[in-house]
Amino acid sequence: MADIAPSIFASLGLPDSRGRNSFDSSPAGRECLFIIDGLGASAAKEYAEHIPTIRNFKQFASAQTAFPSTTATSLATLMTGELPGAHGMLGYTVRVPRSGGRILNALKWDERVDPEVWQPVPTLFERGNAAGIEVSHIAANRYEKSGFTRAALRGAHYRGANELSDLVKETKNALKKSPAFAYVYANELDVAGHSDGVGSAKWLAALSYVDQIAASLVAHLPKGTRIWISADHGMVNAQEKIIMGNGNPLLTGVSEVAGETRARHLYLSESHVHEPDAVAHLMRDFLGDRGDVMTQAEAIEAGLFGATVTQDARDRMGDIILIARDSVVFIDKAREKQETSMIGHHGGLTEIEKLVPLAMHQIN
Repeated sequence: MADIAPSIFASLGLPDSRGRNSFDSSPAGRECLFIIDGLGASAAKEYAEHIPTIRNFKQFASAQTAFPSTTATSLATLMTGELPGAHGMLGYTVRVPRSGGRILNALKWDERVDPEVWQPVPTLFERGNAAGIEVSHIAANRYEKSGFTRAALRGAHYRGANELSDLVKETKNALKKSPAFAYVYANELDVAGHSDGVGSAKWLAALSYVDQIAASLVAHLPKGTRIWISADHGMVNAQEKIIMGNGNPLLTGVSEVAGETRARHLYLSESHVHEPDAVAHLMRDFLGDRGDVMTQAEAIEAGLFGATVTQDARDRMGDIILIARDSVVFIDKAREKQETSMIGHHGGLTEIEKLVPLAMHQIN
C-alpha cells in the first residue's frame, strides 16, 4: 500500500525519493484514485457480479495493507508512502504519551493534539502540490477540517461532496488541468459491513453503490484519465466474541486498552510495565490459536509496523500487541455495547483483511 500513491505521482513526474517505479506515464497527465473503504480483495472477487464496472477494470496483483489493517493506518500509509513505524499512525486508537492515559481516536481526533506534529511526514498531496501538480481530495464535507485529514491527508484542495452527482462534478473539475491527481473516498461499504456484515443485504446495496460511483466516474471524467481503484482494508464477520477480562487474563496488568477489536494496543500499569513477557505468556496460554500476542519489543523486532520505528511511534505503541485470528474479536469492556453490536470487523493480519484490490481503467 505504501507504494501505490508514490507510483501514481511518479507517473505524473514527481520524483520518488525511494526510487519506486511509476505505473508508466499517464498519457493525459490526469490520475484519479478511488478508495473504497472496506473492500477486501477476496470480497471483490466473491461478489464480482455486484460490481460489473469495477470487475472490468484491468486487474493488478492485490495490494497489501500495513498493520493494523484499519482506515487511519492504511490511509496514512497510502498518502505518505511510509509504513506506520515512520508516520506514527498506529491504529484506530492509541494512547497519547505523557497524557495521563488519554486515548486518541484517530478518526475523531482530540484538538489538544496537533495533527501536523503527531504525523510529521510530508504527504503526497503536499509534495505534489509543491511540484506543480493539481491535487484534490473529494469526499464528504464532514471530513474536510478533521484532525485526521490534517494529519494524514493534508495539502490537497478539498472538494466536499455529499451526493453522487456532486462527487462526480467535483472530481471532473479537479481534473480540468494537467498534470492533476484526484483522490476520491467513499465509506458506505465500511459502514454497512460494520453494522450488518459482509454479504448482508445492506452491504450488497453499498457494494452496488460504489460500483455506480465507478461507472459515473468512467462516464464523466476527461478523456485519457486513468482511474485507479483500491481500498484500505477488507473485513471479517465476527463469530467468537471474547470480552477482555471476563473470566480471562486479557486485562492482567493492563491500565489502558486501545486499538480495535482485532488489533489491540494494551498498555501495562506501573506495577507490570517491566514484566511484559510474563503478561504475554499468560495471554498466550489462554488464547491458544485464537490470537497472537506480542510484546512491544517482539513487534518491533518482527517488523510489524515496518523496518523504521521512530521514538514517537514507540511511545504510542502498546506494551502488548494483541492480534485476533480467524473470526475472533476482542471486546473492550468499556465499549462492550458498541463493539458487540458490530458484525464486520478488521485490523488483523488475515488475508481477508490485509489484501485489497488494485485495478485501473483508462478512459478512451
